[in-house]
Amino acid sequence: MRKVSSVILSGLTACVISSAACAADKWNMPTPFPDPFFHTQNIHQFAKEIGSKTGGQIQITVHSASSLFKLPEIHRAVQTGQVQLGETLISFLANEDRVYEVDSLLFLAETYGEGKRLWDASKPFIAKRLAKKGITLLYSVPWPPQGFYAKRELKSVDDFKGLKFRAYNATLSRFAEAVGAIPTTVQLVDIPQAFSTGIVDAMVTSATTGVLTKSWDFLSHYHDIKAGLGKNMVIANTRVLKKLNKKNLDAVMAASASAESRGWDMSAKENDKMVSTLKKKLTVVQAKPALMNGMRAVGQTLIKDWLSKAGPDGKKILDTFNASK
Repeated sequence: MRKVSSVILSGLTACVISSAACAADKWNMPTPFPDPFFHTQNIHQFAKEIGSKTGGQIQITVHSASSLFKLPEIHRAVQTGQVQLGETLISFLANEDRVYEVDSLLFLAETYGEGKRLWDASKPFIAKRLAKKGITLLYSVPWPPQGFYAKRELKSVDDFKGLKFRAYNATLSRFAEAVGAIPTTVQLVDIPQAFSTGIVDAMVTSATTGVLTKSWDFLSHYHDIKAGLGKNMVIANTRVLKKLNKKNLDAVMAASASAESRGWDMSAKENDKMVSTLKKKLTVVQAKPALMNGMRAVGQTLIKDWLSKAGPDGKKILDTFNASK
């Protein structure tokens, strides 16, 4: 008993000496993306900055590579308070509300400038929808422009027919169906295995994903089509944020703003670096006009379909985006 009391007393003494550490809020933050991805590197810096700005009163443990929750589970885990915050794909929530699909509409925003204007136009509507679920939007960062990977060069949309097409959101599934391909849901961490076992044989994704999954082990051609800049978002449980004092809440929001600004810059630099790597490993082709015209035509059809189903807010987003050009 004397030994146990001694241990307790030592612990209490440590708390008196370092009250901040004893009173620290310990947060868990899942992300589906592995540590080498720039998104996850940005998150680690974000978490470190919050710890520093709050004097250690908020300590965030980052759980990368779907080690705590998988992509389909993260949004719900944040909403229900199983974790305090997390990272997910915005477009992954499109089945819940079509407005979330806007940044994955193919060929709507092809450059970083267009992607930023689209985010400025859509952010208020996305934040409003999250708020209704008890979730606070902290920041969002785009993936590099999406390219098309295959085992051969495609010259027209007819070449898509019969391809087993990796689709990570509803938009890509609809695109695949429109061009006669077969959409198959494959999470990022499962890409190499899906290709090696023949589950899929083509994909639309960023240069980052292409490099970090070593796409050259199972594919031969990269088509630089710049189909769009899908975005991740970092979200937090609103109840958790409301419990913070003003100083710590301000620290979280300041770190969020820094992470968004830093992340956009990281994405652009990452794209240049990763495309250069792909050029050494794959045959990188500029898509033929027939292919681009055909894909853009399908993209326009899908945008019109989206407008008919995204409601008045969808129209407001596109009107604001188009007016900003």
